[in-house]
Amino acid sequence: MPSYRQSIGYRLFTIGNMVFLTLLAFTCLFPLIHVFSVSLSSAQAVSAGAVKLWPVDFTLASYEAVFAKKAFLQSFGVTLQRTFLGTTISMLLITLLAYPLSKDSKQFRFRTVYSWFFVFTIIFGGGLIPSYMVVKDTGLIDSIWALVIPSAVPVFNVVLLLNFFRNLPKELEESARLDGANHWTILWRIYVPVSLPALATVLLFTVIGHWNSWFDGLIYMNQPENYPLQTFLQTSIVSKGLAEMTAQEVEKFLRVNDRTGRAAQIFVAALPILLAYPFLQRFFMKGIVMGSVKE
Repeated sequence: MPSYRQSIGYRLFTIGNMVFLTLLAFTCLFPLIHVFSVSLSSAQAVSAGAVKLWPVDFTLASYEAVFAKKAFLQSFGVTLQRTFLGTTISMLLITLLAYPLSKDSKQFRFRTVYSWFFVFTIIFGGGLIPSYMVVKDTGLIDSIWALVIPSAVPVFNVVLLLNFFRNLPKELEESARLDGANHWTILWRIYVPVSLPALATVLLFTVIGHWNSWFDGLIYMNQPENYPLQTFLQTSIVSKGLAEMTAQEVEKFLRVNDRTGRAAQIFVAALPILLAYPFLQRFFMKGIVMGSVKE
């Protein structure tokens, strides 16, 4: 009889959890679904507030207007280039930095000093003006490297990965050393293959950081054609008014509506991340939990 009551309670608890998580998931998805519906609706329906979760007066005019913009496609290309270069460089530097910092003081004598050197940069920043002066004086203004090099070593990701490395069994490294492996071999042949959850988590953080960043493009780029996608969206959607538009843009604006055009651009900008996340999601929770806890 007790086991029967326990079974009923467990089932009710499971059903309650499923209902709660379903409602929570819908709450998170509602803004995205609404933006997508607005992007596929007519200007009149959006202005009247008739669009909720389903497109009204279905039309692709917003997406036609978005992909007809040369500046939008140009900024999209800059972001793709930035994300590829930035992610590749960051992952390499993060891995090379996390490995030695994951060792104890007996193996790496001044490990604590170096660790605090990097942690200090999390607590205290140099400030916007000194950062701009460094980028300017090194000749990076208006180049793709101004978007890549200053953020090449995100210390939070380094801490996440080094803690994951520290939780790996010491026997893996000891057995490799008995076989004559050096640090380089141990890192790339042992640590990296068994650290896919942490690496996938760091990869996701890095890609999202580069994809969503807009402020550095605004201050480091003088030419609008060098803007990354999020900077272009900020300047064209938030700052740009009718007075700055050409006659053709005004005509499209009147046909498309500011809200539908904005929704289309936002959805196109978010789509690559939405497509990439499911492939990394299965590693995400394991990587962030194991990388944030030190035994």
